[in-house]
Amino acid sequence: MANKKGTSSTTVTRNIIDFSEHTGNVYESVLIMGKRANQISVNVKNELQEKLKEFGIKNDTLDEEFENREQIEISRHYEKMPKPSLVAEQEFLDDKIYFRNPVADKDKF
Repeated sequence: MANKKGTSSTTVTRNIIDFSEHTGNVYESVLIMGKRANQISVNVKNELQEKLKEFGIKNDTLDEEFENREQIEISRHYEKMPKPSLVAEQEFLDDKIYFRNPVADKDKF
């Protein structure tokens, strides 16, 4: 089951060697994907908070936030999105992530 970006919304078993093709090191590849997943997660969280700010109507007596249909639909949309780690993995395998290793670059010069 893939979404519009081509990212599967479920976990897929991968050959670990596929990750080492880009960097020559599986652990470095996992680190790169992890950092990208964190970036995606922060971006999605900020985007969701901005959209939900519009619905922050508070009742003076109870200090409760009321939900409406639009707010529920927005929340459902974000719940259905693929996990940031799956998006980062797909971007890495599709060569859509720019990365560099400063230690390796230093050794070249």
